[in-house]
Amino acid sequence: MRRKKLLAGNWKMFKTVGDALALVRKLKISVGQVRDREVAVCPPFTSLKSVSEILSDTQIRLGAQNMHYEKEGAFTGEISPDMLADLGVVYVILGHSERRHVFGEPDDLIAKKVQSAFPRDLKPILCVGETLDQRQADQTRSVVLGQMEAGVRLLSADQAKFLTVAYEPVWAIGTGHTATPRQAQEVHEVIRGFLQKRFGPVSEEIRILYGGSVKPENIDELMAERDIDGALVGGASLTAESFSRIVRHNGGGA
Repeated sequence: MRRKKLLAGNWKMFKTVGDALALVRKLKISVGQVRDREVAVCPPFTSLKSVSEILSDTQIRLGAQNMHYEKEGAFTGEISPDMLADLGVVYVILGHSERRHVFGEPDDLIAKKVQSAFPRDLKPILCVGETLDQRQADQTRSVVLGQMEAGVRLLSADQAKFLTVAYEPVWAIGTGHTATPRQAQEVHEVIRGFLQKRFGPVSEEIRILYGGSVKPENIDELMAERDIDGALVGGASLTAESFSRIVRHNGGGA
């Protein structure tokens, strides 16, 4: 099955509202009408409304970087699925390594967040990946499969077809080190096998992205691998020139 590529930019804690608007105006011109692959940007919460308005007449989808699993409540500083949906958000990144390792989010919490996206028609991007110590200890497979098992444990097959998975080796995020296309493909193949076993035929609809120092110089080789269905891009998504090149990898994007 040919899955439509997804190129998503995770802006992390960068860009004021003014900076965000300047960037999306450029992206609107360069990749705003790309149709042969899906494009998404994930600004900070503070810019979601403003960016949503700029993107309303484009093909670029809006994403958020995190959310709480409850609809509402006494959760100071949190953002609910309803709040994101109200702003026109389509995708939401969950379980990113910075949420796991910097903020201590456990697997059970991430599983609740993933499940809570579906009632509001949000599409979760579930992030998984191993640290350098885990890779060196030959634990990549067990770590990734453990995160996958926990992250999707509450999902039905009908829900899973709207899921996206992002393999992001922690040792490659923001470090300048990138998994080789072969290393990335090996883990993507493991994830694909898990999804097939867990969800059956629906698994063929689930996209698996690669993330971790993705840049214009390596995007073509990564996207040539069989089980890499797109990219979750960090630093290179912060400029219109580099992100546009990534979106239009292999000459595509018409």
